[in-house]
Amino acid sequence: MTLNEIKSTEKNNILIHSVVWCFFICSSLIQFYESPFYITPDFFIQWGTGIVLFYLNYFYFVPRLLLQKKYGSYLAIVLLIIFVFMAFRMTYTISEFRDMPRPNALIPSRNGQLPLEPHFKNKRPFIFRLLPAVFYIFILASSIVIKTLSEIYTSQQNKLVAETHRTSAELNYLRKQTNPHFLFNALNSIYSLAYKKSDLVPDAIVTLSEMMRYMLYETDNKSVFLEKELNYIKNYIELQKLRLSNIENIFINIHGDTKNKYIEPLLLITFIENAFKYGTDYKGVTYVKIKIIIEENTLDFWIENKIENYTKDPNNSGIGMTNMENRLNLLYPNAHKLTIIETTDKYSLHLNLKLDQLKE
Repeated sequence: MTLNEIKSTEKNNILIHSVVWCFFICSSLIQFYESPFYITPDFFIQWGTGIVLFYLNYFYFVPRLLLQKKYGSYLAIVLLIIFVFMAFRMTYTISEFRDMPRPNALIPSRNGQLPLEPHFKNKRPFIFRLLPAVFYIFILASSIVIKTLSEIYTSQQNKLVAETHRTSAELNYLRKQTNPHFLFNALNSIYSLAYKKSDLVPDAIVTLSEMMRYMLYETDNKSVFLEKELNYIKNYIELQKLRLSNIENIFINIHGDTKNKYIEPLLLITFIENAFKYGTDYKGVTYVKIKIIIEENTLDFWIENKIENYTKDPNNSGIGMTNMENRLNLLYPNAHKLTIIETTDKYSLHLNLKLDQLKE
């Protein structure tokens, strides 16, 4: 959690605690609703001690003893507190009871009858003086439950934050691997044109600069407009066409509404790079077919390329494809389906993606 989030959480906790205490204290005053309203010192003693006991248990005893599995020490301290409280309440109650005025029980009244009941001046019965002990036990139990739940919640949040940071770091690592991979392929294309002393080199450099601008200003975002990502793909294909001798078998078809839809940056380009890499023979003849359909918040991506003189090199199986599969699992868990069909002369891939379930 960030420093601002921690401060915000602390402020919310203070507010919640204040509201709850005000509610309970006000609720205890309802007993005076139909009687003359006054607050005795006993009222302040009971609630003041209760609040102190709650936070002493909340901030010290529970985290340092109970949650550290020092059950014996915690139980001993709690029993000691209850004993001290009971002793104090008993001493206070007996002292107060002794100070009560005694009725003249043996002195008959003028009509010769004894008083029917003593006059206690609205003092509560003796047994009611022991009830606050239950109140303090409730305070201790409440602080245990609240603190324990708070610690569990905090622990879960910390784990979630740690997992988010780990995922973010992994994604950044994968993205940084994607950028050099793209540059390597793009520079190879321009080098090929320059080697042939082609007049298309300036156009290739302009196209590359547009792609670099996109990578510099857009790809650090968690998501980008789908329209921009598709334009980047089109530029890449145009750059590839400049260096190839045969472009008649390069197809790209895009259907559907691309506005106001988002996608992880540089998500599809690795598939296209691989298609051009393995779909071009030594003569520069290429067969690559790309089809993208957007329906509502679902994107379907198909790509197919021929493989000439197919040989599987175990030492060069494609770092980009491995990275892509990892990124899809991290960014679109349970929101994508990747199907790959590979034969000796053809490679085809289909990706179904739920755009509305992009991780924030």
